[in-house]
Amino acid sequence: MKVIGYIRVSTDQQDLDKQKHLLLTYSQTHQLLINEFIEAEASSRQGTKVRKIDELLAKLQDGDLLLVAELSRLGRNMLETLNIINTLSENNIQIVFVRQPELSTSGGHGKLLLAIYSYFAEAEREYISLRTRQGLAALKMQGKQLGRPKGSKNKKGSVLVPFKDEIRKYLSLKLTINAIRKIINHQLTKPLSYNSFKYFIQHEKELCNQR
Repeated sequence: MKVIGYIRVSTDQQDLDKQKHLLLTYSQTHQLLINEFIEAEASSRQGTKVRKIDELLAKLQDGDLLLVAELSRLGRNMLETLNIINTLSENNIQIVFVRQPELSTSGGHGKLLLAIYSYFAEAEREYISLRTRQGLAALKMQGKQLGRPKGSKNKKGSVLVPFKDEIRKYLSLKLTINAIRKIINHQLTKPLSYNSFKYFIQHEKELCNQR
């Protein structure tokens, strides 16, 4: 088994040293030898090549172990993080987030996805709630009608057709519709409502059977 430590910082050398010390302490406590460190000094907005994610994926092989300080060091957003973890898990590579041991892949891939979603949802919940309240208040002050007019039909479900297979996979992992909505909305130009996702799933036989 090869052990690789991945470290990413923006510009702060001190933080890089802190992350390395954290990973070394973990490895010593668990009697592991870190074979290599992959260090990237880049913003999360940079591409996977600049952040050395491509190099990391190329070096990790079946049965290897990846050590990362925390979830936010690995991906730029929830969708990319899930994709990276999915790729690693499919190749039988274990991941340990030292500061967040509850997110370790040792608990199983499906459980990990749920844990990661919960992590992001908790971090974003207050911000989304505040932004929604502010937006509704602004519209109300402008005298605009809130909500869909009576009798109108939801025609946005067709936008989700290209994501049918991905939605089916998340349903098989027992993710809620709201969890799936958050993941898929990151890939859409215009986010869809909970009801749009619910309507689409209920009226697609393949997806409805997964519930």
